Amino acid sequence: MPRGTAVRSSDRLSPAQARSLYAYNVRVFDRFAARLRRLPWRAVRRRREIAHQTLLDTLVHILNVHEVWLDYILAGRTSDAELDRLFRDRTRHPTTWPAFRAYERRVWAAVDRCLRGLTPRDLARPVHVFWMPGKYVASDGILQATFEQAHHLGEVIGALWQDDIEPPEMTWIRVSRGRRPGSR
Repeated sequence: MPRGTAVRSSDRLSPAQARSLYAYNVRVFDRFAARLRRLPWRAVRRRREIAHQTLLDTLVHILNVHEVWLDYILAGRTSDAELDRLFRDRTRHPTTWPAFRAYERRVWAAVDRCLRGLTPRDLARPVHVFWMPGKYVASDGILQATFEQAHHLGEVIGALWQDDIEPPEMTWIRVSRGRRPGSR
């Protein structure tokens, strides 16, 4: 598809697909957060020369992405003032496990609210933010956040292997197997 071309309706996610993707996203994220919580604090906060430097900061960034896309952009909360307030919010950059858990709960609750009433029309709605040029729709934002999570978890996987620590399972089939609809 040429650059800047609008997404065809056949390329968009359905609401059920979006919810299924997010059930997977949350389950995988929870696995990684649980694995990192079992590591020594020094290992979680050590600079590793990955995109967001530390393992904790990488998980936090993943939450930041889900929050901005689903709780702000897809909800139409894209004014400069709203985004500026969000980006300045210190609670979006936790530095302890308790603060991380509080922020994580806040993000997943916002994601759940967004997905609960999602309609095909919502997913087809054009959205735009200043840092992403081009034309895209809400469905693209869900995919963007999903793929960004996968890419950053790949960094975490590499960092864990460098320390001879087996990363958690993240394959779609194994993580999604046995999941009840609407459950995490």
